[in-house]
Formats: sequence, C-alpha cells, structure tokens
Amino acid sequence: MTNASDRSLPPTGGSSTSILRRKPIDDVEDEKGGTKLFKSLGLWQLTAIGVGGIIGVGIFTLAGLVANGGEDGQPVGPAVLISFLVAGLASAAAALSYAEFAGMIPRAGSAYTYGYVALGEIIGWFIGWDLLLEYIAIVAVVAIGISGYFTEFMSGIGIQVPVWMQGTPDTIEGGLINLPAIVVCLLITFILSRGTKTFGRFELIAVGLKILLIIGIVGLGFFYVNVDNYTPFLPSGFGAIFAGAATVFFAVFGYDAMSTAAEEATDGKKHMPKAILLSLAIAMFLYVLATLVLTGMQNYTEISPTAGFASAFQSVGLPVIATIISAFAVISILTVMLTFLLGVTRVWFSMSRDGLLPAWFSGTDRHGTPQRVTWIAGIAAALLAGVFPIRAVADLTNIGILAAFVVVCVAVIVLRRKAPDAPRTFRLPWMPVVPAFGVLASGFLMLQLEFETWMRFGIWLIIGLIIYWFYGRKHSLMNPNSPRHTQDVRNA
Repeated sequence: MTNASDRSLPPTGGSSTSILRRKPIDDVEDEKGGTKLFKSLGLWQLTAIGVGGIIGVGIFTLAGLVANGGEDGQPVGPAVLISFLVAGLASAAAALSYAEFAGMIPRAGSAYTYGYVALGEIIGWFIGWDLLLEYIAIVAVVAIGISGYFTEFMSGIGIQVPVWMQGTPDTIEGGLINLPAIVVCLLITFILSRGTKTFGRFELIAVGLKILLIIGIVGLGFFYVNVDNYTPFLPSGFGAIFAGAATVFFAVFGYDAMSTAAEEATDGKKHMPKAILLSLAIAMFLYVLATLVLTGMQNYTEISPTAGFASAFQSVGLPVIATIISAFAVISILTVMLTFLLGVTRVWFSMSRDGLLPAWFSGTDRHGTPQRVTWIAGIAAALLAGVFPIRAVADLTNIGILAAFVVVCVAVIVLRRKAPDAPRTFRLPWMPVVPAFGVLASGFLMLQLEFETWMRFGIWLIIGLIIYWFYGRKHSLMNPNSPRHTQDVRNA
C-alpha cells in the first residue's frame, strides 16, 4: 500500500524533476489521495462497450464513403472489404498490446497511463493530450454519420429536413450547419452524465439491438446481391486500399476507448483483456459480411457516402426497409458516441488526477461521474460536428489514434524488458514480433493521410507542449515540489 507522500518518491528510470519520470506500477494500482470512480462494469458490459465503440459509423457510413470515394477521396469500390481487413490487422496487433496492459494496470486513462508507466511523463502527456482531441473528434464524426441517416429517415416518412441544417457548405449545396449532429452530441452527453451504471445498461441493450440489426441487414441484403457490382473490384489501384484503410481505421479500435473504463470494471485484471479481444473479433466478423453485402447490392459509384445501406435498399426497391435501417442506424450508432465520450472524459479525468491538468477537472458527482469534463467534451464535439465535413474530422481522428497505437506497442515491449516479473493476467504472444508489426503498420497508415491532417495534428501537439511545460510538469504529482503534491501530503 502507498500513501499520498509516497507519490513523490522518484520512480526508476529518471529523476523526480525529469520529464521522462515514470509513474510506478504500484502507484497506478493503488491510487491514493485522488478521486475514485465507481466499479460497476462486468465482462459483458465491457465487451458491449467495446463492440459499441467499434461497430457503427464504420458499417453505416464510412464503408459507403470509402467505397464511393466521396469528399474527394479515391473510390475503393468493393475492395473496401480489404481496406477494413488491413485496418483490422493493424488494429489486432495493438489490441494484443492493450490486452496485456489492461491486465496489468486496470486504471482509467488507457494509452495515456500505459505510456506514462513505461515511457515517461512527457510521452504519457502527449498521448493523453492527443486522445483528448481524437476522442472528441470521433464523437463528432459519428454524430455527422447519424445526421445523414436521420435525414434519410425523415425523408422516408415524408418530412424534408431543411437543407441549411443538413450539413456544412463543403458537404451539401445550401448547407450552413449540421444541426442534427449538434443535438445528438448534447443528447449523448446527457446520457453519460447520468452515471456509468446507467450508461452500462443502456450500452448493453443498444449493442444487442445493433448486432441484431446488422445480422438482419446482411441476411436480407444477401438475396439482392448482384455479382456484377463486384466488377471492377479495385477501380483505383492498391494505393486507394491503403488510403481507405487509413480512413476507416477508427472504425476498428473502439476497444481503446473501452479500456479507459478499466477502473470502473468489477474485476479489471481478469475481464479487460477478454473484453478487448472479444469485441474486436465480433466486430471484424460483422464488418466483412456487411461490406460484401453493401457493395454487392449497389454499384460503388451510386452508394451514398453518408447513408450507404439506406441507399442500397432504396436501389433494390425496398424504401420501407431503407427507412427502418435509417431509424435503427441512428439508435445503434449512438453507442459509438457513448463509448468514445466515455473515453475522453476518463483520459481527461486521469490526467487531472495526476496533476498534469487542473484538479478542477477531476471532480465527480454522487454518481461517481466526472460531470465537468463530460459536458465540456460533449459541447466541444457538438461544435466540431456542426461545422466540419466528415472526412476531415475522421482523418484527424485516425492520425491521433494511430500515434497512440505506436506508443502502446512500443511501451509493451519496453515494460516487458523493464518489469518482466510484474503480474500479468494476459501475456501478448510472439513478443516482440506482434507489437513491432503494430508499430510498422500504424506508422504506414499514418503516412497515407493528407498533409493538412498532419498540420492540424502538429499544431495541437505544439499547444499541448506549451501547456505541459508551463503547467503540467510543475504540478505533476510525480514532482516533489508540486503544489498538488504538497496539498495531498497535508490531507494525508
């Protein structure tokens, strides 16, 4: 057991004033002097959160967007299936690394915490700061996807949504703002603010409905597949497959956000690794089936880039089914937003509790929920969803999460060498080949993204470096001269 004053002891691998100081595993496992999160999530609730984060906008929106080449991308056509498999393969290497860490360190923060423990404070900071933006951006991307299906649904029941509120000028002629996307961001924020237990129950039910919906879509759509639509299978060359994989990548890593809830698991060390691997396996199986049916039902040039399956069923003369799909797609995609909004609030909470951000952010209410960061993140996502096109936000999301995957894969190698005897409920196989592959695959996909995406990412990291240098490194609880540390000692 540790007490508040023990936090100031210099960890191995750097002095207590070094930006490379590492948080000891003992301090991570026995969090004293900080705000706690309630433990209320079991294995199947955790798996539901993971599946909820992975399956959704990837099937209902991005599959059609990448196949069609919308928003100035290269059309991948039916080979969008391969784009998903490439992304899934890269994601699987990272998933195994996450599973080992989650079994060792069942604490809020995910990649931020793993980087902090294995590679040092500055690396942990950059990944945490990165994830704050990327998770908020994911919530925004999904909200934009929901907006497209909402518009299709309203049209199906005879109500035309005014063009000015359907999207931005970049996505639709006459568009001004994406009002449905803004509203759904605020709705999800309200649900999450009601507490993790309520959220877990909602997620379990919604994910069950989502899986039934996808199975139903695939089963019915199979009878309307026209094999002629698979030709040409790859209209734009292999380069388009990899660019498509970079775009859809965020559709295959919901387990990352789920791992941020490890501290709220009833048995995190046992259940987190299983939930991570289960959620990815279930999702990839459904992605393969769904992309085959989507591109078989409708020629890729005609698939809607915002509501793919709705347009596919319209094309085969089933407008009623298209309307039903649009309605259920809105409900099922909500689980993705919930998962990643949960993720950003838990990373933010964890960074605040560690002293790298002001303590005000780590305050919780009677539900054990960090209300302040929940509403700040939700409102930020609403603003992003209201004014940016989906591909720009999706690419910004992907570069950040790919960077996080690189760090986690490196960190698992480093920690296996530095702490080989630390208790692990799951050990990543074929070390270090698997995490090394994860580093290479994630780095390769990052290089497929546009220069503008790299510029935005770089600007965000520079802002983060300034905040860390002038606030985080001085107030970190790993710094013995930190004002936060002094206050913890007085309260101990």
